Amino acid sequence: MKQTLAIAIATLLAWTATAQKWTNYTTRNSELTGNNILAISLDNRNNLWVGTTQGLNCYKNGNWTDYSDFNEKLKNQFVNCLLPEGNTLWIGTDDYGVIELNGNRWFEHSEETRRLNMKYIRDIAVDHAGTKWIGVTLSGFVSYDGVNWHKYTANDSELLSDFILCVVVDNRDRKWIGTNDGLCVFDGNRWISYTTKNSKIAHNIVLSIAIDKQNVKWIGTLEGLCRFDGEEWQLFHTDNSPLPGNQINDLAFDKEGHLWMATDGGVAVFDCKDRWDTFRGGDVLPKCMYQNIAIDRSGNIWFGTDEKGLYCLSDYQMADRTVAENSESTADAALADAKAGTATGPEADKKPKQSAETAEVEDRIKLTPNLEEGYITITMNAPEAQVTFLNSKGEKVRTVPRYINGSHINIAKMKKGTYTVRVKNKNGTRTVKFTLK
Repeated sequence: MKQTLAIAIATLLAWTATAQKWTNYTTRNSELTGNNILAISLDNRNNLWVGTTQGLNCYKNGNWTDYSDFNEKLKNQFVNCLLPEGNTLWIGTDDYGVIELNGNRWFEHSEETRRLNMKYIRDIAVDHAGTKWIGVTLSGFVSYDGVNWHKYTANDSELLSDFILCVVVDNRDRKWIGTNDGLCVFDGNRWISYTTKNSKIAHNIVLSIAIDKQNVKWIGTLEGLCRFDGEEWQLFHTDNSPLPGNQINDLAFDKEGHLWMATDGGVAVFDCKDRWDTFRGGDVLPKCMYQNIAIDRSGNIWFGTDEKGLYCLSDYQMADRTVAENSESTADAALADAKAGTATGPEADKKPKQSAETAEVEDRIKLTPNLEEGYITITMNAPEAQVTFLNSKGEKVRTVPRYINGSHINIAKMKKGTYTVRVKNKNGTRTVKFTLK
């Protein structure tokens, strides 16, 4: 029976999977100088630049170059961020501030680093005029237009905190600044702030920001992902989506407009509508912190980790939603039958089975718990719904305001007992019961 199950699952995987491939680069199998990847970026020649706790590397045509061979200051140096701009690479370091590399020429701004206390560079962005905007850990926000330097701090401006975590410039040249105390927007004159007190942002620690073609902001926080269109907020976290972790360390869009996320629990991709794909730590990938993302011209997606080096995903294609749902349902059925001691395949009983673990109601709403993994999944004829949990006394114990069809709801911390789950979507309201044992 186990062999039959293995064949069945292998067939499913062969049917649903693409030719995608994962490649791992570490100090053991490559000339990468460090396994803790702090920054990754592609230049205009499609060269991959990698900042680590041990310096700066470049990967070009299958070969690695250690740039401490050309600049001794990069040896064993924390390279925290990288900004390719034309033929220039801007390098943000811990001890030496901002360093420019243009071809074979190096420019070190040692005087400004000392004067502006500009060590521990966390992020660098550039606006349409070519001005660089530099986020400095513990020391504020710095602009450099090629001639003049200017520093903004929480004491002399409306910057929420001097602890800058990320910086992005939008199509109106507004600077979006993630801090450890909220999100700031600066247009050069006026400041706007978003915190948990005056908005629906998920958390005040803002780790990453990405902007899509519609100028919608996607904001990664310590407690989930936020979509902000300038008026409304939409929140995604492990309770209402397939996110592998709530700590969203980096965000990047691919050429199809899909949003890639590096989290503390793995990596994920979202089509920004209703389709997700998740690679969890402990499954395809190891359990570790996924810190950063870069996507090259060939569509390869690069992920930096805190201890496992660099991962590259190649030949990836997001599966059709219908095919993915059908394959997942069949695989779940095979695993459920295996636990019940039955086989799957053409000879297996194809009559639907109803049990305490699966409940189904009219309008094709289906609730399927995965008790071992600690989540439930609801499928329905609507893209999203409001999901409310009622205990055996009819008391409301939990609400997921914007549940995405087919995503996971974490039930690991819920008390054991029988629950009524009320699902309200565009087709109406339905209820279904399930027992958490």
